[in-house]
Amino acid sequence: MTAILLDRGLDAGVPWHYGDPMREQRQLASGRAVVDLSHRGVIAVTGPDRLTWLHSLTTQHLLALAPGVGVTTLVLSPQGHLEHALYGVDDGETFWAHTEPGAAAPAVAWLDRMRFMMRVEVTDRSDELAVVWSADPLAAEAATAGLVVRSGLDSLGGQEYLVPRARLEAVLATRPRVGTWALEALRIASGVPRVGLDTDHRTIPNEIGVIGVAVHLEKGCYRGQETVARVHTLGRPPRRLVRLHLDGSVDALPASGAALELDGRPVGVVGGSVRHYELGPIALGLVKRNVDVGATLTADGIPANQEALVDPEVGLHVRPRL
Repeated sequence: MTAILLDRGLDAGVPWHYGDPMREQRQLASGRAVVDLSHRGVIAVTGPDRLTWLHSLTTQHLLALAPGVGVTTLVLSPQGHLEHALYGVDDGETFWAHTEPGAAAPAVAWLDRMRFMMRVEVTDRSDELAVVWSADPLAAEAATAGLVVRSGLDSLGGQEYLVPRARLEAVLATRPRVGTWALEALRIASGVPRVGLDTDHRTIPNEIGVIGVAVHLEKGCYRGQETVARVHTLGRPPRRLVRLHLDGSVDALPASGAALELDGRPVGVVGGSVRHYELGPIALGLVKRNVDVGATLTADGIPANQEALVDPEVGLHVRPRL
């Protein structure tokens, strides 16, 4: 089985597909598939103060986090803009988290600067551990190899496993392999944003529908909380996340970061895009709140119809997640 790798973008370096991406999407939808996500970063936070400390710094309520419960938590700027996303789980001794590719080292550096007198230690474990996504539980493998397992609201109905790199190939061999194309198709169809791909330096959590998924509204202060709380209370976030249904007659997909335009004027930005085995070419985008959701936009020159994913008045996700 020959793996086709991307040579650019966030997912460069891992299999994009294995020769038949539409069949791989169907395989994934059937519930038996694994995806090599070994390009993602892995962080470990140890020490008796780890949950109290992370609770004070990030958007999620972590004080009473039980072992094995998957969470997503964000680090925001003082203005409420997204800076880091941690997809984590605590095992009773260590809070493990995976990050977008290339994001572990900057996240560790920032967290390390915030330790002060807290009894915590933050380490980048990306060289030792790889991430594998599985559509069905790898129960036997996890039991015998001591794999760390995470399943959260944004896990697309599957689980993420932290696997020792020496065992990566053996774990991947236990299920049919599909590439990141298939997983991205599922993600975009499900309306789940990726930080750094479907967001930009101005994005606040209220715009992308992660209130409740990655942001807890009933907890103590954290950096950027004032912006999140104000927009949630008053409504009307500046932009909203939409799914874009692209013109299938055009043999191209828009580039991430390309302008979304209405009548020749920019009204938003394109995030990730993919060809879906049932929906055809689709993408995610951030669009200004006052743009009519029924308006046809152009995404990098390609006609695109919008489908609302976030209520433009309150900033909550309007479609159920898998």
